[in-house]
Amino acid sequence: MSQEARTQATPVKHRATAVFNFLKRYPKVLLPVLVLTSGLLIGGGMVMARPSVATRTPSNPTPMVHVLSVKPESVYLKIHTQGTVAPRTESDLIAEVSGRITWVSASLASGGFIEKDAPLIEIDARDYEVAMTRAKAALSRTESQLALAKRAAERQRALSQRGVASPVSLDDAENALLVMEANRLEAEASLTQARHDLQRTQVKAPFAGRIRNKHVDVGQFVNRGNPVARIYAVDYAEVRLPIPDDAVAFVDLPINYRGEGGEVPQPKVVLTADFGGKQFSWNGRIVRTEGELDPRTRMIHAVARIEDPYGRGDDPSRPPFAVGLFVEAEIEGRLVNDVYSLPHSALRGNDRVLVVDSESRARVRPITLLQRLPDRVLVASGLELGDRVVTSPLALTVDGMPVEVESARARARTP
Repeated sequence: MSQEARTQATPVKHRATAVFNFLKRYPKVLLPVLVLTSGLLIGGGMVMARPSVATRTPSNPTPMVHVLSVKPESVYLKIHTQGTVAPRTESDLIAEVSGRITWVSASLASGGFIEKDAPLIEIDARDYEVAMTRAKAALSRTESQLALAKRAAERQRALSQRGVASPVSLDDAENALLVMEANRLEAEASLTQARHDLQRTQVKAPFAGRIRNKHVDVGQFVNRGNPVARIYAVDYAEVRLPIPDDAVAFVDLPINYRGEGGEVPQPKVVLTADFGGKQFSWNGRIVRTEGELDPRTRMIHAVARIEDPYGRGDDPSRPPFAVGLFVEAEIEGRLVNDVYSLPHSALRGNDRVLVVDSESRARVRPITLLQRLPDRVLVASGLELGDRVVTSPLALTVDGMPVEVESARARARTP
C-alpha cells in the first residue's frame, strides 16, 4: 500500500476504533437509540407503501318495519294475580275428657280423609260408666225422697185446712219439698254431665275433612284440653288473591255493605298450577272480599272458592286442588267495547305508539292505555280503524321519519 493510502486509512481506522470504544463504553445509551431509529425507518416505509383508500359518503337506508292493522273489538277485561290454596276451615281436635287412649282409627294419619261424625279416637270409658251409674242412683234416690216430701207437704196442707197443724209444721214441709226438688234438678244435671262425659270418650270428626297432623296414639294418656289432631275441611278450598286497588274497576267484586243482604256478583276465576311438569286448571268463583285494604301494598284481597277440591272431576289425570298449592289466577272482568289490542312491542314508552301514514312516514301517536296484560296491552283511545301500528323495535324514533313496511317490500320482491 502506498504512503498516501496508508495516510488516508489511518483516520478512518481511528474513527472506527473510537466508535467501537464508545459503544463498548456506553452500550445502554446507544442501543435504544439504534432500535428507535430502526423502528422509525420501518414505520415510515410502511406508511409510504400503504394502498390508497377511496372515501365514500355513508348511506342512510330507510328502516324496514312490521306493522299491524288494528280494528276495535269487544273484550272481557281480566285480572291476573296469584295465591296459595288454603282450607276454608281448619281446627284442632281437643280431648274433652281425661284418660288412656284405647283405640285410634286407621284414618287418623297425616293426609287421611275422614267423614263427618266418623269416630277417630276412643278413651278408656270405664270410669265414666261408673260415674254415670252413680249419677243414675243419685237421681233415683232423690226422686224417692222428693215423692216422700210431696206426700208430707200434702198432709200438712190438709191438716192446716182443718186447723189441726201449726203454721210452722206446714212451712217446714213446704221447705223440705223445695229442697228435694232442687236436689232432683242437681241429680239430673249430674246424670246429664256423666252421660256427656261418657259420650266424649269417643272423639268424632266435626266435619268431612283431612288430617294434617296427629298428636296422640294408642296407650297414651291425655288430659282434658290436650290436642289430639289437626284437621281441615275438604268440601271446598279457598285462595286468597291480592288485587291492586286501581284494578278493582275492571271487575265486579262481591262487596257487601252494612245492613244490606241478598245476592252479590261472583265473577268467574280460572286457577292454574304446574304439577309434575304439566299445567292443570280449575274453575271457581270469587265469593267474597276481605274487609280492609292493605295499607302497605294498597291491595284488596278477594277470596276464590273451588268446590270439591279433592274430587277426581272430569279429568282423571288432574291432581287434587291440594292445600298449599301455588296457583296463578285469571279473574273474568267486565265487557268493554271499542278496545284495541296490541303486542307489547308496539309501545314506545308508556303512552305512545308509531303509526305509519299514507306517505310511509312514522308518526308518534299518544294513546290511553286501558290495561296491561301478560301477552298484550289494551288501548282505550288514540287509535282508529285501519291504523298501521309499528310493532318492530327501532333504535331511533323520530316523528315523521320515512320507513318501509315489511309486507310491501315482500310483495315487491315476489316475481
